[in-house]
Amino acid sequence: MASDKPGLGPFADDTRARLEQALLIYLPQPADSDAPRLAEAMRYAALAGGKRIRPLLVYAACQLSGGTPEQADVPATAVELIHTYSLVHDDLPAMDDDDLRRGQPTCHRAFDEATAILAGDTLLTLAFELLGGAGDYPAATRAGMVRTLAGAAGAAGMAGGQMQDMEAEGRLQQVSALERMHYLKTGRLITASLHLGYLAANRPDPALERALLAFGDAIGLAFQIQDDILDVTVDTAHLGKPSGSDEKQGKSTFPALIGLEASRERAQTLCQQAREHLQSHGEAARPLLDLADYIVRRGH
Repeated sequence: MASDKPGLGPFADDTRARLEQALLIYLPQPADSDAPRLAEAMRYAALAGGKRIRPLLVYAACQLSGGTPEQADVPATAVELIHTYSLVHDDLPAMDDDDLRRGQPTCHRAFDEATAILAGDTLLTLAFELLGGAGDYPAATRAGMVRTLAGAAGAAGMAGGQMQDMEAEGRLQQVSALERMHYLKTGRLITASLHLGYLAANRPDPALERALLAFGDAIGLAFQIQDDILDVTVDTAHLGKPSGSDEKQGKSTFPALIGLEASRERAQTLCQQAREHLQSHGEAARPLLDLADYIVRRGH
């Protein structure tokens, strides 16, 4: 991870290794499953690599909140399963109809459409199964984590944002509407990742909680603006998914609405705003501050 996430260093290496190990443990094994093809498809989608930004945010927020990596393992795994399910479904013919994800054939191309739908469904349900029973958390902490992730993934979050995205195809949106759509589709899960880490630490600190949520809202929008920029500036081979797909599907993007340079400036401004929410926490916030910088510097 250090190679594609400059500035994150050992923190990224260690947390990614923890996440990959947790995924190997919690994902079903085809040999032990009543539905081995389904288990294979789930593992194919979830173990394909990727930036793993959301789990990194869980680990970093948990650390800043006084928690341990062990406390972050389950929510970090859960949020990555939710993210992966969303990618599997987004790629389906009825949605974005993409053939490439994380540099390999999309799940419905590698298997078939029905298997991909079921794989996404099962990744989603596994995330909440883990939050409900894996690890060692007080009941109130489990309930809080379930509420946080469910809210971010549902109609008032990722799924609602995806619906808005589909409905907006072929229509020119106002910048405010585009920002709201991206907040739902992308930003809420990013903010939820930080909140999951805070909750997992089980050390209440309302001021820190507010700071983490505000940080998440800022970097969530910056993340999506950078995605829009990369879609028009980076080729498919480096992006790991089809480039130029937003334009082909008639979607409004930040570069299309305000221009490429203004989009870059907006992402940088949001990054700086995010950093300001955590500056008072000094070196303890370093992983999160580095992640904010990475989000607007990344090349894929």
